Amino acid sequence: MTSYSTPVASTSFPVSTLVDRILCEFSLTMKLAALFDAICIFIGSIIVGLAAQVEVPLGFTPVPVTGQTFGVLVVGMALGARRGAIALMLYLAEGAAGVPVFAGGGAGIVHLVGPTGGYLFGFVLAASIAGFLAQRGWDRNIVWTALAMTIGTAFIFALGLLYLAQFELPTGVLAAGLYPFLPGAVVKIIVAAGVMPAVWKIVNRDAKTSTSTNT
Repeated sequence: MTSYSTPVASTSFPVSTLVDRILCEFSLTMKLAALFDAICIFIGSIIVGLAAQVEVPLGFTPVPVTGQTFGVLVVGMALGARRGAIALMLYLAEGAAGVPVFAGGGAGIVHLVGPTGGYLFGFVLAASIAGFLAQRGWDRNIVWTALAMTIGTAFIFALGLLYLAQFELPTGVLAAGLYPFLPGAVVKIIVAAGVMPAVWKIVNRDAKTSTSTNT
């Protein structure tokens, strides 16, 4: 019978995120490391913005099905709690400032105070939680990655539904903001559960190859 170990990875380097693991391969000064952090945070916000353009509008609810949550949680896991949260705050700031990064090329502060506002603010918390779990090795195998993604997704839905309930809807809040999105959420969790551990294997394999070459 297959058994699954605890999420903490058994490696010679401290448990960290994918970005931290890549950073370990370079000897950077504090200033360059800070610049690297800033670049990763900016790229993370762009990735979420691009994922948001994958949109399927639903006529009976103001909340569309998008690729945002996938981007949010993968960025959070790759960057870690602090950088992930900052990347999503930057994403919200970009959209509020008029950059068309919200779902379907939307922009403006109206999206933050409208029916989707709770989901958008939930992204910051979800990215931080996913990053926190990734820093403890939860993105190293399929089962733990799926669990981390599920927890992050639950927080997005929780905040989104709480805020959505303040609006008048043609259907109930669960019918408008939860049930239609559960199948897509499951698909995104499954995809991420395959992607994150696979990327870790590639990164660790390349690191071992580089070490063998240098010795």
